[in-house]
Amino acid sequence: RGFFYLLIVGVLAALAIPNFVKARTTSCKGACIANLKQIDGAIQQWALENKKKDTDPVDIEGAKNFLKGGVLPTCPSGAGSYAAGKTVADPPTCTFQYRDGTGHSLPTKK
Repeated sequence: RGFFYLLIVGVLAALAIPNFVKARTTSCKGACIANLKQIDGAIQQWALENKKKDTDPVDIEGAKNFLKGGVLPTCPSGAGSYAAGKTVADPPTCTFQYRDGTGHSLPTKK
């Protein structure tokens, strides 16, 4: 009888654990993209305040003033870091990469 209960628990765990991992990955990616949007918004606000064009380079230290606390957020994966694009028009990036080569990035604008 105990073996039967252990077998049921094992099967349920085998079904549930992959779903938990996928949910965590999806949540982490969503939070990272939200951070990238905040950074992009700060860069755009900095550019507007300083009369910069899309082709001008980004001063990330100046753009940090438009983020809460004046600091860049951290990637929720714990393994990635954020960087501004080379120009105002370029989106910020996260260095985090999954094993399949994909990572966290802003959706492309159409």
